[in-house]
Amino acid sequence: MKQSLILPVVGAVLLGGAAAAIAFDKLPEMKRTNPLLSEYQTPFDIPPFEQIKTEDYMPALREAIAAQRAEVDAIVTNPDEPTFENTVLAIDRSGQLMERVVMLFSALDEANSTDEIAAVAEEFYPLQQQWSDEMAMNPRLFARIKSIYDRRADLGLTGPQNRLVEQQYRNAVRNGALLSPAAQDSLKAINTELTDLFLRFNKNLLNATNEYAITVSDPARLAGLPDGVIAAAAETAAERNLPEGNWVFTLHGPSRLPVLQYADDRDLRRQMYEGYTSLASSGKYDNAPVINAIVRARSAKARLLGYPDFAAYATANVMAKTPEAAESLLNQVWTAARKKVHEEVDEMQKIAPEKIAPWDYAYYAEKVRQQKYELDEDELRQYFAVDSVLQGVFKMAETLYGVTFTPVADAPKYHPEVNVYEMTDIATGEHVATFMTDYFPRSTKRQGAWMSEFKGSGTDPDGNRIAPIVYNVGNFSRPTADAPALLSLDEVETLFHEFGHGLHGMLTRARYRSQAGTNVDRDFVELPSQIHEHWATAPQMLKRYARHWKTGEVIPDALIAKLEAAHTHNQGFAVGERTTAALLDLAWGHLNLGANDSVNVMDFERQVAEQLQMPAELQFRYRSPYFKHVFGSDQYASGYYTYLWAEVLDSDGFELFEERGIFDPETARSFKQNVLEAGGSEDPMTLFERFRGRKPTPDALLRNRGLN
Repeated sequence: MKQSLILPVVGAVLLGGAAAAIAFDKLPEMKRTNPLLSEYQTPFDIPPFEQIKTEDYMPALREAIAAQRAEVDAIVTNPDEPTFENTVLAIDRSGQLMERVVMLFSALDEANSTDEIAAVAEEFYPLQQQWSDEMAMNPRLFARIKSIYDRRADLGLTGPQNRLVEQQYRNAVRNGALLSPAAQDSLKAINTELTDLFLRFNKNLLNATNEYAITVSDPARLAGLPDGVIAAAAETAAERNLPEGNWVFTLHGPSRLPVLQYADDRDLRRQMYEGYTSLASSGKYDNAPVINAIVRARSAKARLLGYPDFAAYATANVMAKTPEAAESLLNQVWTAARKKVHEEVDEMQKIAPEKIAPWDYAYYAEKVRQQKYELDEDELRQYFAVDSVLQGVFKMAETLYGVTFTPVADAPKYHPEVNVYEMTDIATGEHVATFMTDYFPRSTKRQGAWMSEFKGSGTDPDGNRIAPIVYNVGNFSRPTADAPALLSLDEVETLFHEFGHGLHGMLTRARYRSQAGTNVDRDFVELPSQIHEHWATAPQMLKRYARHWKTGEVIPDALIAKLEAAHTHNQGFAVGERTTAALLDLAWGHLNLGANDSVNVMDFERQVAEQLQMPAELQFRYRSPYFKHVFGSDQYASGYYTYLWAEVLDSDGFELFEERGIFDPETARSFKQNVLEAGGSEDPMTLFERFRGRKPTPDALLRNRGLN
């Protein structure tokens, strides 16, 4: 999963604030100060992870709520007429402690969870949601926001100030500010229920993922698998105390994907595929009841707020504006992708001795690639050691944006595998941001890859820029006893993708906290991440970072030529998976369930697949019981389309780089200024047009994917 993890609070209203120091003694007899409630005495204000205990989070959250409640009370009791400064800016600067506590807990809950953290989460998130609702529905606070909103044309506001006023008003309305007290109580109950359901969904998914494994004891079944994958499976078996001569494969991407792509044993591929596609679909971790409850709650929420369905609610405040606009783009792309899928299957069927099944697609696609282009992805891996790829993205950022990254020795870390870097402006020597990486899978980390922050940006009351702390998390191939972590091409592109999100968060110069970094429209947030994927395989870039892990040899021109020739290989499958998943997501968003209604989850998926005329060999990228984007939170619900929406922007935008040179200084300066630094301070289409010089078209996407 590639996504930007966004702080789960009510829109922008809980973000912002100057640094605060609040002492709290958890228990008098312990005479210990909660480190979350004191100034961090650490480099760049990194959380002092080693000092923080699980029992610190709930007292810190309660104190954070009390602190922000006091800030809100000061705003609403101000006898002066509401102004931008005493209301809108004051809200934007409130909740610094809340941001600190929630960002930290959310990070560890996703990337380094334990049974103790999971138990705290069941109390933490509902309490946070209750406070979010209380603040969003505060009538006196909303009255002040509305007063400014109604007069905004006459106040002489700057563009970002006017946008901030509109954002706060819209967020409050979308979170129930205009509802009657009785309806607000109903909305609060729905939000609390959804918070509990998301916890259940994610817990089921993590447990089901960790529980499933395939143990192989016959070495003949390993035929076709790369040596590194076999070695990793042997190490996993040893970690589980199995005797030598056993190999264990799990559902984590670095184990699952190579089995589907390389294993000659068709039954092993089938086992892996069926294990993955039935994940959290039955038994004690069955997510079907949770999905039904989520859809019922979302349906009720949309009706309460005056929308025809949840999809309409979810898209109303972003670039698309309506689900129909998103579906129009998706269907255009899907029509082209479906035609390509049929062509790919026909080509694979010529070399397959059996009728292609879904668990055969990746395997025979790899065989075709090797035949047509003589490109072996395992050969590519040898040039993609994780440290080399990381230095590659650092070199990309240095060349394009004039920043450099330096390791921070002895920096606090939440796990030993985390690495910490300082980003510095080369021209001025300014400390720009702190960057942290956490790249390998473990049982305490959810699947996928994402970016988020331990500290956001903006400016303090004195006008000084706040340097953010940004982190990237992945689940990439681990190192083995004999080799470093060698990444697949998909993993390389994912690392560039998440680093692009990181650049968006680190380079921001937006003045207001709720407009800084990745605080942008959801269907714009993937532009900075996806455009940087293009550099991953650009020949000029490959020459800068792709070196053989044993010999240090730069990737040869012949291999780059093969990679370029195979650029559009299997894109029907790749685009089809993503597009149909987005359409499935919107179908769930359109579904209105009453309080006593339910649907059979698998039957619903089949109906959507039939409507889309999906080829039998292609399945949804994510089946609903493990579609975390949609049912693990509301962040991407009825919004998975944003990846394709943003791909229109990134493909069109990168063509400008290609026309002028992928390291052209003026084009890079324009992208940095108009997209990366601007954050959400202006309308996203305005920012894109200012960079590109015109509105985007989907033509570049279709060309880039070989679908036109």
